[in-house]
Amino acid sequence: MARLTDSEITEMIAGLPDWSVLEEDGMKRLNREFSFGDFASALEFTNRVGDLAEESNHHPRLVTEWGKVTVTWWSHDQGGMVAADIDMAKKVDAVFT
Repeated sequence: MARLTDSEITEMIAGLPDWSVLEEDGMKRLNREFSFGDFASALEFTNRVGDLAEESNHHPRLVTEWGKVTVTWWSHDQGGMVAADIDMAKKVDAVFT
């Protein structure tokens, strides 16, 4: 898994309009906030994303709060975004819909 270039990121996230790229600690990351009507629904979604992460052995930062879950993907090993982050974002979107 090689770190994506800026142009690759721009091209690959074109199909992910609800996701944004942010930079933290010098690394680009793929980020999205999901909204829910209550904490229980947010927690259920968090667990579903966790299951996807375990199946793929690629793990995001998950922040679960009342009514929302923030999911952030990047590769610690590669120091930024990789193609697997894009793939996982698509899987998370499918779980949300």
